[in-house]
Amino acid sequence: MSGAAQAASATSPLRARDLLAALVVVILWGVNFVAMKWGLRSFSPFQLGAARYLCAALPLVLLVRPPRMHWRWVLLFGLFQGVGQFGFLFMGLKVGMTAGLASVLLQTQVFFTALLGFALLRERPGLPLRVGMGLAALGLVCFAMNYVGPGSGVGVAAATTLVGLLLTLCGAAMWASSNIVARLAQQHSPGFDPLAFVIWSSLVPVLPFMALSALFDPDAARWLQWQTLANVPLLSWAAVAYLGWAATIVGYALWTNLLQRYPANRVAPFSLAVPVVGLTAGWLLLDEGVAPWQWAGIALVVAALACVVLGPRLQAKMAGSAG
Repeated sequence: MSGAAQAASATSPLRARDLLAALVVVILWGVNFVAMKWGLRSFSPFQLGAARYLCAALPLVLLVRPPRMHWRWVLLFGLFQGVGQFGFLFMGLKVGMTAGLASVLLQTQVFFTALLGFALLRERPGLPLRVGMGLAALGLVCFAMNYVGPGSGVGVAAATTLVGLLLTLCGAAMWASSNIVARLAQQHSPGFDPLAFVIWSSLVPVLPFMALSALFDPDAARWLQWQTLANVPLLSWAAVAYLGWAATIVGYALWTNLLQRYPANRVAPFSLAVPVVGLTAGWLLLDEGVAPWQWAGIALVVAALACVVLGPRLQAKMAGSAG
């Protein structure tokens, strides 16, 4: 993408098909957190990470050619997005974090992405994004109020821990880093195939997750026995398949494709809708409670998303009428 085209895309609204792609990603990633909880019933965080990315890489890595880019981008994306984001997130969910709240906290990647994008890529957020981020910040405050206000020690708040919260925030920072890697990869290798990029980068986390499991999981050796695999419930295998193929391959291929053609700080805010899906899925499928403060947060997140999506269109119309 040329400098002029990139500058134009920084302010122009997303096309209809790109908005549809963002919506698909939001739904896939919102349900993603429920699948993680189901998977963690049978696997440790490191084992689930290895299974997720092994499933994501095979058999597609045998059918899709490597992306035309330097190997360092594939390696860095796999480490940040795979080992970093989901290693921390899976551990957070295991030690004390609900699926719904995790879907909210992980969206702090928007702020990390904006900061990294400004520091490393000199991407300045426009007015709609700044307003949207402000509304989203208020939404996150509302979500947090459920854990510091009256009754914070009971119900859904009691299902979380400080360690779980911090690990989830670390996962958000790693997601933001992978956003920047995808953007830098586009700058150095214009027009690369995002599907091939995601598939081949999915190979990267497999061995690190296996090594971490061998080092820290006391029951790692039992997975060498066929009977252990046979005893895993079908729901857990379905969760692994969903995490590997739907959430990783489809979700991140669409996400990376958007990052190819728009600045990182224009794409990242769409993930603000993920908590709406995540909280709803956790409520319906895991019987996780949704408190009044969380409903207020959902309303603010939806308002933030509307601002980010519709703001550039309104801004362009106002500029056109002024001209």
